[in-house]
Amino acid sequence: MAICLFKIMNLENYEIIQEFDVKQIMRDGVKLSSYIYRPESKFKFPVILTRTPYSTIEGHFKRLDDEAKFFAKHGYVYIIQDCRGKNNSEGKFNPFHNDNYDGYDTIKWILHQKWSDGNIGTIGASYSAWNQWATAVLNPPGLKTMISIVALPDPIINVPYQNGALVLPMAEWMAIIEGKTNLPSEIYDTQNLLWHLPLSTIDRKFGWKSSIWKDWLNHSSSDEFWKETFYQDKLKNIHIPVLHISGWYDDDLIGTYINFSTISNNISLDQKNYQKLIIGPWQHKVNRSQKIGDIDFGNSAIIDLRKIELDWFDRFLKGINNGIDNDLPVEIFVMGENKWRKEKTFPIENTKYIPYYIHSNGKANSSEGDGTLNIKIPDDEPYDQYIYDPSDPVRCILDPNDISAEGPFDQSSLERRKDVLVYQTDVLKEEIEVTGPIKMRLYVSSDAIDTDFWVQLTDVFSTGYSMHLTENIIRCGYRFGLEKFIPLKPNEITECNVDLWAISNLFKKGHKIRIDISSSCFPKYNRNPNTGESIKSYKKLKKATQRIYHNNKYPSYVLLPIIKR
Repeated sequence: MAICLFKIMNLENYEIIQEFDVKQIMRDGVKLSSYIYRPESKFKFPVILTRTPYSTIEGHFKRLDDEAKFFAKHGYVYIIQDCRGKNNSEGKFNPFHNDNYDGYDTIKWILHQKWSDGNIGTIGASYSAWNQWATAVLNPPGLKTMISIVALPDPIINVPYQNGALVLPMAEWMAIIEGKTNLPSEIYDTQNLLWHLPLSTIDRKFGWKSSIWKDWLNHSSSDEFWKETFYQDKLKNIHIPVLHISGWYDDDLIGTYINFSTISNNISLDQKNYQKLIIGPWQHKVNRSQKIGDIDFGNSAIIDLRKIELDWFDRFLKGINNGIDNDLPVEIFVMGENKWRKEKTFPIENTKYIPYYIHSNGKANSSEGDGTLNIKIPDDEPYDQYIYDPSDPVRCILDPNDISAEGPFDQSSLERRKDVLVYQTDVLKEEIEVTGPIKMRLYVSSDAIDTDFWVQLTDVFSTGYSMHLTENIIRCGYRFGLEKFIPLKPNEITECNVDLWAISNLFKKGHKIRIDISSSCFPKYNRNPNTGESIKSYKKLKKATQRIYHNNKYPSYVLLPIIKR
């Protein structure tokens, strides 16, 4: 075992000892590698564990190193472990597989170390939040609490597939993560590479012959390959305090929302404050800036998250009664108003769920069309129709610095397309707060045997700026569930439900609430070829005629959670 031992002068109470490449042996004999930061002392301390596949990404280890030194100075042992097959850890990295038992075995190893007092917490963001949950549902001995930041849900719900559609930037993620060490995304011309067909050979375009990519394309439904990685069907096993953190523009928000809501509904009333939820006006990289694109959310948008994390661990690993569990368990940022709100629950108690129905005289195409949105149930109205051409898909407007990152970006340019249906309220005469889960019920038909429908919610300013709030897609073959692909019957009306996750936004007086409907959001999702062919092999693209119905028999609507003010 190669160990690098040295001391760093501590400005507070402890000098810090660092030990690199300390090995832990897993149940199958594979040795994983860890970096350990601990106070130099004869005493035992609580331990914080994070497990990552990203330690060799430039800048990422520096952030982990800073975090580790911070907690070590405050009387914690902090462990950074490379996931199986990454950096100095043995084995082969197989995303979403093996992490559950590797985490469990690592926590058991921690319990027997001379510097461990037996109280263990975990922390991490994104994949490092997902693998916390995968382990926690196994109830490892000694695990007392978690800080879960932008947690991924079960894989088939969000990545690499979302409601049946392939999250196409995962091709870049695959290429970055494939080897023992990680590659910088800057080496790839990803915007152009994602146009490549067939998808089965896109890994070659990124420089790999990838078994990861092959597995993903061979398993596009909720089959046994994915079910063995699921943790959200086991959340009833979680009885420890958890700090849940995410952002309204986090591409994985649904993981945080489901986890917090499910556990909060399963625990006793006296433990409600042991689950805490924080959602800010942030992207996947939380709490980085008060401004995203053109929108400034104000000085309060950035919080002292490191202090909150320290207080959380102090309370649940050291037993310090610092009051963090005495406050209301939900803190969410209301965009538009740009203020934090504290609540007992999320969704908020006494939320009124009001259906806003779409209407038109059959010409809702583009923001120049006649589409409207209001609470009146439609009468006998003609359907809206557009042509979806996968060779010319609607391009989603994403963060130019992060190909998959959403933000409050102006959508007005794509809303001028004729293959985007636009429905909006009249100019609001009074403010409306929409906070909570949002769902869209669509009645549709297509002349294809499979196609997609995409829905977006925006806040339209008096200037015409159409601020993105949330979006999602449904691959119609999976409209009845993710386990089985069921083709459409061409031109037959069917119901599709699109989960728009959750949002908190104050629509101000003079603004409009807008819904966009189309059939693509490229390159966030792969283009549906409209042919019903396998996702891995299709090359031929076919146009599809899409219809959206809104009449008394088929009243399409978006269900908005309205908060009385």
